[in-house]
Amino acid sequence: MSEPPPRESPQPDPKGHLVRRPLQLYAGLTLYGASSALLVQAGLGLEPWNVLHQGLAELTGLTIGVVSIVVGAAVLLLWIPLRQRPGLGTVSNVFVVGLAMDGTLAWVPEAHGLGARVPLLLVGIVLNGAATGLYIAASFGPGPRDGLMTGLHRRTGRSIRLMRTAVEVVVVVTGFILGGTIGVGTLLYAVAIGPLAQLFLRVFAVPAASGGSAVVATGTPQGAILRP
Repeated sequence: MSEPPPRESPQPDPKGHLVRRPLQLYAGLTLYGASSALLVQAGLGLEPWNVLHQGLAELTGLTIGVVSIVVGAAVLLLWIPLRQRPGLGTVSNVFVVGLAMDGTLAWVPEAHGLGARVPLLLVGIVLNGAATGLYIAASFGPGPRDGLMTGLHRRTGRSIRLMRTAVEVVVVVTGFILGGTIGVGTLLYAVAIGPLAQLFLRVFAVPAASGGSAVVATGTPQGAILRP
């Protein structure tokens, strides 16, 4: 008796692939803005760029989401001398993250007491890691702030880690002087976001349209795009 022919492994549906990636991108960016808003409402310290955004919001009277959009657009202009090329994800996150932040802040009340603030902080950080995995794995290009750091890395020859550290120190100090919130949440975010992002990058990896390996960021989390 002849043996049945071997079964071929199912190939990813190209249409499904084209639908999934944009959905994953916008879901990730929306969740990123929402999770950042939770950190704002927890009041225990923000991630570096939002320290600056909050400080500028205090100075100008604009909402933190609008400031995020303005800063994102300004940073994107710095890509021109760095010869960086934006992708769909680059342009989209300038607007989507800020709008999602303001929308969530209008819906979620400010937390009072550590019993409410600590859980809100922890949920915000975990969701931020999930959001990072979602939008990076969609592979539509880096956010404007991360593209700035990688562009500086290429132009100066310095390591991405050094460029990220230098830029974020300036951002945090400036934001703090302007009234942005630094606290235990800032430190916890810095320690946790790398491992969380790497975990969720693998969870949300998009199968290659050709049936090859899944699209994930390789290497250390510090070498990946970690923030819009």
